[in-house]
Amino acid sequence: MDRLDALLAAVVPADDKERADLALMRAQCALLPEPLSRSQRAAHFTGSAVVTDGRRVALVHHRKLGRWLQPGGHVEANDGDDLLATALREAAEETGCPVIPHPAAPRPLDVDVHPIPSRGTEPAHLHLDVRFLVLTDRPESLREDPEESSEVRWFELDEAIHRAATAEMKRLLTKVRKVLGV
Repeated sequence: MDRLDALLAAVVPADDKERADLALMRAQCALLPEPLSRSQRAAHFTGSAVVTDGRRVALVHHRKLGRWLQPGGHVEANDGDDLLATALREAAEETGCPVIPHPAAPRPLDVDVHPIPSRGTEPAHLHLDVRFLVLTDRPESLREDPEESSEVRWFELDEAIHRAATAEMKRLLTKVRKVLGV
């Protein structure tokens, strides 16, 4: 997984939580036979992205978790084992906006490990989330994906940070603010 190793090597942790998460991700990358596969029942990598129009961010109100989050999800076969491709695809699917990697943002922008509760036959596991900042030039395309979220909308950064339910989400949005200079 040279591509994944290179992505993780590029991360500059912003705090102790991100530092610990990065260490865990590196360990899992070495231990998991297929780190990007959802078939890894204890943990697997996911890709997500904060969508921006250059000054605002689009967040989705996650139907299952009941929180405002960046779009993201599992790697699919057509992503070519590329977490940036996963993040771009998920962002476009969940917001309706065409997106590209933000040219001024570090790649990746942030990493986070978070627990996913058991559901049905799926056991509790960890998402090893690699996060990017992506840009759209068509913010009017914003629309919700009812399978994934109950709402999607644009937020000014101050409001998005205020609504962030976790310290990790606040950290991610603070990094976005730094890149955008707003």
